[in-house]
Amino acid sequence: MVHNVSIVTAVQQLSSEGILRLYRGVLPPLCQKSLSISIMFGVYDKCHRPLAEHGVQPVLAKATAGIAAGTLEATLVPFERVQTLLQHERYHKVLENMKHTMYLLWERQGLREYYRGLTPVLLRNGPSNACFFILRDEAKSRLPDPDNIVGRTLNQFVIGAFIGALCSTMFYPCNVVKVHMQSRIGGPFQSFPSAVLEIYHDRGSSVRGFFRGVHLNYTRSCISWGVINVAYEGLKRVLERHIA
Repeated sequence: MVHNVSIVTAVQQLSSEGILRLYRGVLPPLCQKSLSISIMFGVYDKCHRPLAEHGVQPVLAKATAGIAAGTLEATLVPFERVQTLLQHERYHKVLENMKHTMYLLWERQGLREYYRGLTPVLLRNGPSNACFFILRDEAKSRLPDPDNIVGRTLNQFVIGAFIGALCSTMFYPCNVVKVHMQSRIGGPFQSFPSAVLEIYHDRGSSVRGFFRGVHLNYTRSCISWGVINVAYEGLKRVLERHIA
């Protein structure tokens, strides 16, 4: 995604760097993921319920709640910013860890430096959340709900995996632009259109350049969103039963 190289070249680079470098920058996504998923589902439910109760058209209510949740998730951009820098080979010998990176960014331009690449994150989070919840509810209404726990779990996994991979693939170019904008420290802030044009020209004036590495992305998303959907539905069912 960052260097526009093939998977073979990427694997060769990772092999030469060693197994430890493979997990460099793992702390920021560990911190971010649980928070972002909590915000995504929690804010969505809080926003969607009153909209539905006031008679807002179902698709519009889901889209509005999804965009609201995705916009609030964007407050976690600093984690993605730090992850991008730690994983970039340019900074392997410059940045030590998450704490050192956060401190260095603050020294440069303060809070503003943490939010480089905010625009593509906003363009990704809100619309992708809206698509996820709309398609998920549509799939749940059309597919039968199995009576046994194994069938229900498989059903929820398939729904989450397919829709998560689809949404992730649709908005993958936003990730490419975000990483491009975030992979530098200091200097002027690059606008979203400028970053898009730069990537387009650097990658052979082809739209395919914005989808480099997408097959790895949808494979990961397929597994992770399947697990997330199963966990969410399972915990929701247990908590609702306990509260009731």
